[in-house]
Amino acid sequence: MEVTERKENPLLGRVEIRFVWNHANSATPSLKDMRAAAAKAEPGAKEELVFVKEVSTRFGMPQTTGLALVYDSAESAELEPEYVKARHSSEQGVQKAAAEPKPSEEEATEEEAPGKESEGSE
Repeated sequence: MEVTERKENPLLGRVEIRFVWNHANSATPSLKDMRAAAAKAEPGAKEELVFVKEVSTRFGMPQTTGLALVYDSAESAELEPEYVKARHSSEQGVQKAAAEPKPSEEEATEEEAPGKESEGSE
C-alpha cells in the first residue's frame, strides 16, 4: 500500500490517508487487509480506530484506491455513522447485529388482535 496523501484533521481528532494499493497477480485486498495496512502506515494507530472509505477498484486494473480515517481516540471515532462501525466491526459484532430479534408477522398480528377485540366489544 502506498500513501498518496496524508492530512491531519485535529478538529475531528483524526488523520485522513489517501492510498493506492497495486495488487497485480492477486485478488483485490479485503477491508481487513486495508485496515491493517493503514494502521501500519500511521505510527501509533490502533486498528480498531481505523475506518476505510471510498474504496474503488477500476475494472481491468490491478489497482485499488481509497481513504482511511485513523482516529486518535474512541471518543473521536464516535463521529462515524453506525453502519460504518458495523461494517468495520469484528465478525462477532456483525453476527450480533444480524441476530437482533425482529418482530415476526405472528407477533405483529397478535399485537393487533387485542385492539380489534376491544373495538368489537364496544
